[in-house]
Amino acid sequence: MNHPYALSASLKRPLPEALAARLRNHFGDRFSTAQAVREHHGRDESPFPVTPPDAVVFAQSVDDIVEAVKACAEHRFPIIAFGAGSSLEGHLLAVQGGLTIDLSQMNRVLSVDAEDLTCTVQAGVTRKQLNEHIKDTGLFFPIDPGADASLGGMSATRASGTNAVRYGTMRENVLGLTVVTAQGKVIRTGGRAKKSSAGYDLTRLMVGSEGTLGIIAEVTVRLYPMPEAMSAAVCNFASLSDAVRTVIETIQLGVPVARSEFLDAMTIRAINRHSHTTLREAPTLFFEFHGTESSVREQAAAVQELVHANGGQDFEWATHPEDRTRLWNARHNAYFACLQLRPGCRAISTDTCVPISRLADSITGARAILDTADFPTALLGHVGDGNFHAVLLIDPANQSEVEQAERLNDQIVRLALSMDGTCTGEHGIGLHKIGFLIEEAGEDAIELMRGIKRAFDPDGILNPGKIFRA
Repeated sequence: MNHPYALSASLKRPLPEALAARLRNHFGDRFSTAQAVREHHGRDESPFPVTPPDAVVFAQSVDDIVEAVKACAEHRFPIIAFGAGSSLEGHLLAVQGGLTIDLSQMNRVLSVDAEDLTCTVQAGVTRKQLNEHIKDTGLFFPIDPGADASLGGMSATRASGTNAVRYGTMRENVLGLTVVTAQGKVIRTGGRAKKSSAGYDLTRLMVGSEGTLGIIAEVTVRLYPMPEAMSAAVCNFASLSDAVRTVIETIQLGVPVARSEFLDAMTIRAINRHSHTTLREAPTLFFEFHGTESSVREQAAAVQELVHANGGQDFEWATHPEDRTRLWNARHNAYFACLQLRPGCRAISTDTCVPISRLADSITGARAILDTADFPTALLGHVGDGNFHAVLLIDPANQSEVEQAERLNDQIVRLALSMDGTCTGEHGIGLHKIGFLIEEAGEDAIELMRGIKRAFDPDGILNPGKIFRA
């Protein structure tokens, strides 16, 4: 029986010597075929094995990307864009070999237009770097996927995160892009205007395209005024359903919470061990409120009333910045905390998103599915927008565990699809969810997507094998 994560090498071909010479001539020591460099760029947080490219170049400008793409286009050689390497679904693996363009050195903030609440950055700028750069302006960038991902990668995967319930996802917050096409042309989509009705919305097409339609080189994003007041709270519940019901009622009541995070008892146990916290090991909600002093108090009071009505306990406040930071750092480290519950394990992480009215059924159903596992599992997520994650901690050398984990993953995703949900709220399709996309969208929609791909990339050199099967 084939291993579920075995990747075929049948479509790979060696790096042409003429292409290597051209890249070496242009990039100098920023061109590498060293095994360690290639392997670093052939792994992410997905369960797939290391799948390195044939070579790596480190771009420092749009012109560098153009040169690399034009060179590869002449040889019809695959190209994969690489940001921070934090993807969870195999987006950056070189399944057909090829050249990886590392964008991490394109890390300059190009402009900050505080009066317009916008800024433009190179694709390698990370979310933490951007917020550090603009901290003296009184503005901040709210999209927070947990990992310190690059803005280019976040755009390519249509990332979101803990603040999405209030501020939206990258889809709502990317205003414009500079993109290098598969032919090596530079196009600019959108701009700094708040809205536009000019032609096809190429920005939204590129956001979420996972590097299959173009290489994102620069990103213009929305910024937001730093709230006058911020407050966070933690509360736990006797049951998972009580916690989720509280979230649903909060959203339906119209309380503008900034963050609403759910963590099950297993996740809290992992966080306590990893971050040295002393949270009660029970289904737990983390909330954060943004606004004026009075509005924050009103929001918190409304949520606290709902918490108590649903049997919640220990509504604890974190109003000081250092306490909030400690709380959210613990949440952001939950994935790695879970990994430490089973040393040597590999995590299969999946996410789904459902309409808020079906959230309780989806989460309780997912928990029931996971309770049949022969290995540790955890549930957590940004439940304020109907999105949650399952983490399955498997022994990667145990094929029966791998196969069982994939069966459970299938059941969780299909449960979400049966509730008018989606197979992924923020991870993207990559390699891992190609089959689910077909089920969700249907063959006719997939063929239309393939037509778009062919129009942008007729030779199929941009991140081949992702979103669609080769």
